[in-house]
Amino acid sequence: MIKLPQSRIDVREAPRHVESIIDWALANLDRLAVGALVAAGIVGVMLVMRWIGHRMLADDPEVLGWKGVIGRVFAKTTVLFMVAAAVDIVASYAVIPARLSHLADIFFTIASAFQAAIWAREIIIGLIRGRVGEDPGASTLGNAMALIRVLVSVAVFAIAIIVILDNLGVNVTALVAGLGIGGIAIGLAAQGIFADLFAALSIVFDRPFRRGDLIRYDETTGTVERIGLKTTRLRSLSGEQVIMGNTKLLEREIHNLAQASKRRIAVPFGLSAETSEQGLASIAELAEKAVRSSKGCRPVRCVVVSLGGSSINFELVYDDPSSDNDRLAQNRSAILLSLISGLKAEKIEFATSVPPAPPPPPPSSSLGS
Repeated sequence: MIKLPQSRIDVREAPRHVESIIDWALANLDRLAVGALVAAGIVGVMLVMRWIGHRMLADDPEVLGWKGVIGRVFAKTTVLFMVAAAVDIVASYAVIPARLSHLADIFFTIASAFQAAIWAREIIIGLIRGRVGEDPGASTLGNAMALIRVLVSVAVFAIAIIVILDNLGVNVTALVAGLGIGGIAIGLAAQGIFADLFAALSIVFDRPFRRGDLIRYDETTGTVERIGLKTTRLRSLSGEQVIMGNTKLLEREIHNLAQASKRRIAVPFGLSAETSEQGLASIAELAEKAVRSSKGCRPVRCVVVSLGGSSINFELVYDDPSSDNDRLAQNRSAILLSLISGLKAEKIEFATSVPPAPPPPPPSSSLGS
């Protein structure tokens, strides 16, 4: 004779007056009503939040800033989370069997963990998009948001799954340890790629330079054309493209010439040793007049820096507000021509041996305050 397994449900655990579903509902009518009202209120608030989120994104779904972040977080409130919250609230108010109450708690734990992961993902992505979107098309990660979304999604949902398993009573120590060892192995295998990726992230948030800025790195001076996940590309003054890794780029000193409010230019020149004292006394005035002839340029000093066998060597220093290389060269040329004209008018001759010319303005000029 085959014995059927006994049911694990012990009816004696239920209240004595609960003999049927109808009797139970009638006996707990007041508790069910309170729980239903509270659940309806909370679900109503979440529905309003979701509607507000959709309204905030109605005009521009790609809106940036805190408005976009809050709108996307509200709009991503799922119906599953609302139902789980309502069921758990009703279960907490009504007297139901312990097993059903436990199932309601599990349902709410799963739904809330995944909902928290969705909200966290939208907040992180929104903050990154806010930084990237301040300079559309010019930022480091403007074309890599899909990759960032995948990485962030994997991270937040992995944490959510671990939290769910832990709340279900599963020992996640071995799982976390395995994930940690796997992460270390992947990090060691691709440490160069991850180093450049983190360097790109630091460029996004720290903003040492942007696309279009003129920078000097070691012996290279050029305009930033593209900032990628692994490399940054410059267009040098001589025309060729220079490509360098983000990690190597941030390890050295970078001069961002585009951020200078003015450029300090030094122009050496030599006069004949036969120049009279009166002529030497007028050099500063002639140099100042020559500098002021170029719009925006301001003289700093014009002094004797050295003496030669047949020359008296001067250095003219002035500030130029322009950041364009061509404009800098034009102003320098105009100032030199004006100075030559003034010296000729005063019949002051240049020395036969001229001091060596300085390098081009961007590399040699120092940044003004």
